[in-house]
Amino acid sequence: MPTTVNNKQVFSLLEVTDSIRKTINQRYNSRYWVKAEMNKLNHYPRSGHCYPDLLQKEAGKIVAQIRGTLWKDTFAQINQAFLQVMQESLRDGIGILMLVSIKFDPNYGLTLQIHDIDPTFTLGDLEREKQETISKLKAEGIFDQNKNTSIPLLPKRLAIISVSTSKGYADFLKITEARMNGFALEHYLFPSLLQGEQAVSQMLKRLEEIRKVVSHFDLVAIIRGGGGEVGLSSFNHYTLAKTIATFPIPVITGIGHATNQTVCEMVAHTNAVTPSDLADIIMDRFEAFRDKLTENSRKIGYTLRFIAEQQRTIEQTAQKIPVLTKRILSANNNFLKLSSEQLRKTTMHLCDLEKNKLKSYQSDIQMISRTLFKQQWAALNHANSQLKQNAVVLINQKASQLELADKTIQLLDPQQILKRGFSLSFQDGKLLQSAAQANAGSTLQTVLKDGTLISTITSIKKANEQTTKT
Repeated sequence: MPTTVNNKQVFSLLEVTDSIRKTINQRYNSRYWVKAEMNKLNHYPRSGHCYPDLLQKEAGKIVAQIRGTLWKDTFAQINQAFLQVMQESLRDGIGILMLVSIKFDPNYGLTLQIHDIDPTFTLGDLEREKQETISKLKAEGIFDQNKNTSIPLLPKRLAIISVSTSKGYADFLKITEARMNGFALEHYLFPSLLQGEQAVSQMLKRLEEIRKVVSHFDLVAIIRGGGGEVGLSSFNHYTLAKTIATFPIPVITGIGHATNQTVCEMVAHTNAVTPSDLADIIMDRFEAFRDKLTENSRKIGYTLRFIAEQQRTIEQTAQKIPVLTKRILSANNNFLKLSSEQLRKTTMHLCDLEKNKLKSYQSDIQMISRTLFKQQWAALNHANSQLKQNAVVLINQKASQLELADKTIQLLDPQQILKRGFSLSFQDGKLLQSAAQANAGSTLQTVLKDGTLISTITSIKKANEQTTKT
């Protein structure tokens, strides 16, 4: 009851607060569905109770806030429902639809006692945020910007954003190390939380650190070891997705889930379902390059063997040409001698026969004899001239063939190629055929016509490109 002090009606604080309690209990005697943002869960493990901070924002400003009460048994039931629906516990920083009753306590003030929370509403709230982020990025024309960056043929320098104790990070390292097989992959960890209220700010900070030294890396990998859908909400954040979309080098992701792709995965250059799949994507590039080198080496070896065989064939042919030419000339000379001797004997025999006839027909036969002798001698001279001409033509043809073969051998001689100003460059004992095969800092052996130069590659300038310096 109120008392009178100096003619004033005075109520005690307990009377006032008790009156408020009774009024609220009479006015708000039902349960209500209320939507709000749970800024902090404020779970106390010792008692099991939660005292969440509930608030509502409009245009980024808090327009209402109140404390809630979530008793131990109710929290256990609600948390189990979240685990079943969302594969993640109830946590800070999410939108919720809750069944509450309004309570007022003289000691603790006005609170909302939470009796139930609908996990499907939280999923829908996260999906709305995701779609808004996608629309903004597409409207700015940057949604596919990171996809247009180029991944090097061998991405050997990797900046990793992950939790150092993450199983996904451990799986990624295990696979890359197991499949490296002669290659070297440099990686540097930028540790960051990947879920929770600090995840976005930490990932943005790590990306900014990488941007400052971006020339030291070929790729950025964001690796997460799995988790529920709510745990992925950080990857739908507009600022984080925009930073990834506009990052100057390719960003690849493996955040451990197979469905409901996040915005950050959509705008990233390459996305894998799991960290293990991401490791396979990178290592497949290395192994494909190694297989190509092996195949090219095999083709070069075959070509060199073919050239050596052709060179041996040419040398053998060149050795045979003089011998064959001598044999042909010798055979022709012998034939000419035999023919000449045969003609001489035949002529002498005919002459003897005609001499016997001349005795009887001396005057007529002499004339006939002379005529016949002249005819035969002219035929003999013609045959002899024709043989000589044929022999000269054949000798000239064989000499030309021999000269052509000799010139061909000289042109194919590697020493002749080097004398014309060309050189051969080897890196680690392998012939360089393209600037893309050269590695800065490697030792280069350059073979010239009169010796070999040993040098170190300090820069590489490809066709139509500026010099790349180290």
